[in-house]
Amino acid sequence: MPSSPSGPIFLREKPLAPYAADWRRSRGRLFAEPPSPTRGDFQRDRDRLIHSSAFRRLAHKTQVFIPFEGDHFRTRLTHTIEVAQISRALARGLGLDEDLAEATALSHDLGHTCFGHAGEEVLAHCMAPYGGFEHNAHALRIVTRLERRYAGWDGLNLCYETLEGLVKHNGPLLGPAATRKIPLEIIEFDAFVPLDLELYASAEAQCAALADDIAYNAHDIDDGLRAGLFDLEDLGEVDFPRQLLEEIAILHPGLERVRVIHELVRRLITRFVEDAFVETARRLAALQPRTIDDIRAAGGSVAGFSPEMAAAQRELKEFLFARMYRHAAILPVWKNAARIVRGLFEIYLAEPWKMPEEWAQAAQDLDEQGRARRIADYIAGMTDRYALAQAQKWLGAPPEPGEAALHAH
Repeated sequence: MPSSPSGPIFLREKPLAPYAADWRRSRGRLFAEPPSPTRGDFQRDRDRLIHSSAFRRLAHKTQVFIPFEGDHFRTRLTHTIEVAQISRALARGLGLDEDLAEATALSHDLGHTCFGHAGEEVLAHCMAPYGGFEHNAHALRIVTRLERRYAGWDGLNLCYETLEGLVKHNGPLLGPAATRKIPLEIIEFDAFVPLDLELYASAEAQCAALADDIAYNAHDIDDGLRAGLFDLEDLGEVDFPRQLLEEIAILHPGLERVRVIHELVRRLITRFVEDAFVETARRLAALQPRTIDDIRAAGGSVAGFSPEMAAAQRELKEFLFARMYRHAAILPVWKNAARIVRGLFEIYLAEPWKMPEEWAQAAQDLDEQGRARRIADYIAGMTDRYALAQAQKWLGAPPEPGEAALHAH
């Protein structure tokens, strides 16, 4: 058998900006590994995330709608792919490492539960006496402990920069820029591997956070229109989409509705991305960073929207919150999903042997807090349809939470 070539001789990489993350200068992995002759370390992280069990399960986890309401609505997986595409484009245009931006995007929703935000809210409430639950912290737990794919370690053994982006892509967790309490799992991991929680993550991770905002605003509008929760006329209440709809009407008079929707979503994404390029380039020019550490210590995000586009994004979020996330047809779905998650948590806590043997055995050997965390790990990993099956088995729950409500609408 021929020997493997030594060193990364098959890599063909573009020059990067001096403040970009460079895998050759990575702070390393938890467990040392020999280099790959064909891939840089951030490429390997991206590939490990794609091949993980948690990533595959995103195909059957809710973004906003339950999957069996239609084949064209977003799931966590399709949303994640869209975020990865936008983050990679931003990184490419700004001279950053595309692989790290993509890896951060691919990891950003790994920790979400079944049934979207309803599932997370209820699981966080159930776990409040036991250290809480938060999806970013759970994603860190997945990639450092729960994935069991490799002979030498638990987790995916990702690079420091990928873990840093997973934890801090939305900003520092300590100091004046922090906006929320630090989850217990992150505190524990930081004591073992310091993540500099008071500093910002790389520009690549910040691009992934921007891409998330762009993707979910544009595509929730698409899904909301498809579901009939609001109509094109309703979007006229919001300045930015109204301007785009007026452009479309002038350029393509009489265009059929389905094409208007696609054109609107395309233009929304394009305008947000173009604005992010210009504003981020402006901030970088003003800062003049020389290294990635200058990005981390900048005292503010280097990736962002202009004030005008940031205001447009906030207005869109307010519209979607009122007209979609809290729509009368969605609330029964959320309430029933919450009942299922709460019911499963309570029954597993009282009778852990109702979980599969591997999970039950591990839970029985733990104290109450450890057992609760193990149960949360199990429930958070469930797909929507698996959670429904378990609820039907143990709770006598209906097989489809709130489906009739959306069909009736």
